[in-house]
Amino acid sequence: MCGFAGFISSNLTSAEQQRRLMAMGNSLAHRGPDDFGTWVDENTGVSLVHRRLAVIDLSGAAKQPMCSSNGRYWIAYNGEIYNYKSLRSELIENGIAFRSNSDTEVFLESISFWGLEKALDKFAGMFAFALFDTHKSQLFLARDRMGEKPVYYGWVGKEFVFGSELKALRKHPSWEQSIDQAAFAQFLKYGYIPSPFTIHKNIKKLSPGKIVCLKLIDKK
Repeated sequence: MCGFAGFISSNLTSAEQQRRLMAMGNSLAHRGPDDFGTWVDENTGVSLVHRRLAVIDLSGAAKQPMCSSNGRYWIAYNGEIYNYKSLRSELIENGIAFRSNSDTEVFLESISFWGLEKALDKFAGMFAFALFDTHKSQLFLARDRMGEKPVYYGWVGKEFVFGSELKALRKHPSWEQSIDQAAFAQFLKYGYIPSPFTIHKNIKKLSPGKIVCLKLIDKK
């Protein structure tokens, strides 16, 4: 189990971005005790943090957030792709060189080679991720078909936030503990809150098999 989180803000200093990422990442330490990484796109303000539980590749070569070999995509990923070895072999046959033995890199290079939707059709496994396309300035959040790995997202003030758990979103300095009364009523009725709702206003849980895409403004 790993964990990731992030936000979009174009008005922060580098130091403040890192403080926020540290706070969000530390809240997910139980999901990934083996490594910690951050990445920020200065042109759009997209900021990612990842907590890693090393399972398949224990080396630093599998560190996240991870960049694709062509430099186009950055990913923070939680999950496991069961057919990653066969996909890796297919990508190698097509000229893709790998730096690690991780399924994360196979996941990322599959998206880079085949495109997001076609790659998702090829994956057999459980996953959730945040993917940033630096060429098109687009942020994608996605979740596997069975919904085994969670993703939460929404607006805190004027900033977009996302993460593997609600507790990471609550670390944002503008967070307000606002309860969604309609969602609370569903909890009382069913004993749980169905997707895409959460207990908090303006915060959603991504439904299984769904993709959220945000087109961002590049300051360049």
